Amino acid sequence: METNNIANEIATTTSVISSEALLAHWQGHRKLSRKVIEAFPEDQFYTYSIGGMRTFAQLTMEMIGLAAPGIRGVVFGDWTFTEPVLDSSTPAPATKAEVLNLWDLVTEYIDHLWPQIPAQRFQETEAAFGQYENTIIGTILYLIDNEIHHRAQGYVYLRALGIEPPFFWDRY
Repeated sequence: METNNIANEIATTTSVISSEALLAHWQGHRKLSRKVIEAFPEDQFYTYSIGGMRTFAQLTMEMIGLAAPGIRGVVFGDWTFTEPVLDSSTPAPATKAEVLNLWDLVTEYIDHLWPQIPAQRFQETEAAFGQYENTIIGTILYLIDNEIHHRAQGYVYLRALGIEPPFFWDRY
């Protein structure tokens, strides 16, 4: 039993990555995702689909719609949606420039709220959006993973359209 207690203590007190480094990692992915959005021709952004997948505009709005309320939930524990709602069902604005503007606003929102996360908050367990129980760090990693997954779909679309996507490692 004593060995398990020591392992639990080490697991909760040993930091593998700082809060600042995790934010930089996420924002690096957001920078790359933004480059993928920019690479899309305007008309194809809203219409192109392969195999019944959603358009990249729809996928982008899911990324935006998870990140904005996600960071609010992470910081404040408020996972409810209030009007006006910005979530994964929010339709894309009419132009790609407006989508990019919204992307940038969410990026600034993340930067603004992130410093308000107390260190112990990362280990707390909550049901994100009222249904996905996980630690806060686990939820943040999910938000990043979800973005990577949808960005990869954008890469497939760009290649199918004959467009060379940004290098996957170019997150700066």
